[in-house]
Amino acid sequence: MKNLKIVLVALLIMGIAAAVVGTVSTAIFTDSSAVGGNTFNTGTVDITTSPASAIWASVPAGAPGDRATGSLTVTNNGSLQLRYSLSGANTSATLAAAMNLRIGLRGGASCDFPYHNTDGTNTALADDAQLFSGTLNTTALIGSNAQGNQAGDRTLNAAANEVLCFAVVLPTTAGNGVQGLNDTSTFTFEAEQTANNP
Repeated sequence: MKNLKIVLVALLIMGIAAAVVGTVSTAIFTDSSAVGGNTFNTGTVDITTSPASAIWASVPAGAPGDRATGSLTVTNNGSLQLRYSLSGANTSATLAAAMNLRIGLRGGASCDFPYHNTDGTNTALADDAQLFSGTLNTTALIGSNAQGNQAGDRTLNAAANEVLCFAVVLPTTAGNGVQGLNDTSTFTFEAEQTANNP
């Protein structure tokens, strides 16, 4: 029993000594320095068009030789530079194949319309730059929606815009096969970042 007391006392003394040593060993000078403000914000790709629909006024009863024109503003509302392409789709492949479409980049205060003669041939442009000329049923109109820099893609800086001029004509050479047809065209703009995207 006496030995047990001696062992307990010895353990108690060792515990106290360890506590004292532990207390003494933490009594050191310390310092720290925090480095904050390490931000990483991502940019945005945001393309908008105005008007959002109906570039040209509806033609309810068109005849060979009739034309329609209108302009559209493409705007980069994002914070990153973007490139965009334009594709087209139509509800009547037959009528769209018989019509001519011309798209230009406006260079002056207004578009150089009419863009077409009634027979479907192109007129001379004074200030505008032609971006596309062909039949209305063409799918790839400006550039390509394939990723990366493709031939014909348009580039817009952040907060920049440009005006595109659209003109269609049903040439006087159109035959009876397009009578009574209805076509609605949809133009789709697709954008992607240019940064780190050659």
